[in-house]
Amino acid sequence: MQTDHATTHDALEDPRNRDILIYVNGALLPRDEAKVSVYDSGFLLGDGMWEGMRLYDGVWAFFEDHMDRFFDSCKAVSLEVGMDRDGIMAAMERTRKANGMQTDVHCRLMLTRGVKVRPFQHPSLSRSGPTLVIIMEHSRPVDRLQGAGIRLATVPQVRGLPMSQDAKYNSHSKLNCVLACLQAEQAGADEALMLDPHGFVNTTNACNFFIVRRGEVWTSTGDYCMNGVTRAKVIDLCRAGGIPVFEKNFSLYEVHGAEEAFLTGTFGAQTPVASIDGKPVGCGSRPVTARIQTLYKQAVADYVASRG
Repeated sequence: MQTDHATTHDALEDPRNRDILIYVNGALLPRDEAKVSVYDSGFLLGDGMWEGMRLYDGVWAFFEDHMDRFFDSCKAVSLEVGMDRDGIMAAMERTRKANGMQTDVHCRLMLTRGVKVRPFQHPSLSRSGPTLVIIMEHSRPVDRLQGAGIRLATVPQVRGLPMSQDAKYNSHSKLNCVLACLQAEQAGADEALMLDPHGFVNTTNACNFFIVRRGEVWTSTGDYCMNGVTRAKVIDLCRAGGIPVFEKNFSLYEVHGAEEAFLTGTFGAQTPVASIDGKPVGCGSRPVTARIQTLYKQAVADYVASRG
């Protein structure tokens, strides 16, 4: 039975996470001792970028794609990373090995503009260099979401225009998504379905969103949503596997009439959607979603094998 509140990031409890070592600017610190300054620009302003990655059999899946997004985002906001991609991988591997981790691990890589000399907004006040934090946890998604699915509610909070805060930034500034999540929770749902500024269906507060209509897979144009790595993989897999897939504008009318719906993200891969705005999605059968899940698992296995 589904609990009152579920999220696409629900994970099985793992006692090993109480004693993990966390990377903070080159030091590996016990969880309770891993801290950043209250003057850090990430804490003061949400001024930073992050990536979420998963470990499969000792390999960080689709690392290159994640680094493309990470370095592009940092460059766009003039945030100096302080190391190249090999340096990021070396820091991640050092953290992984120190924790004795091999598979079913989720990594959150976070970079901020660093410690400020005064607690104000201007980026020039960050003079100590960037703050890099790597948190790795033993983390397996709960199985029940694959059967029960997740409940969505359409919320008034929308994804903004690129000139306000481009949703393609995987930034620490997540208030827009937090507000959407609160609105969904207050509506009795698990997560929020967000529209774009023109009223078309876009994404959820945490994941990219897909529907299946008459055998076709639809997702948003991508103009107002985060440039999801798993989203891109699903689109590519559909095209290679002969599944019709379209990036297009569509409304809640098409969503409520869909036979299937699912979310994509690095943590949960593909999470089925059970209901939207209190309306069940389809009849509960999810053959297209199941096929995509199979294709994705094989893509991960192929990637791991090629780098193992």
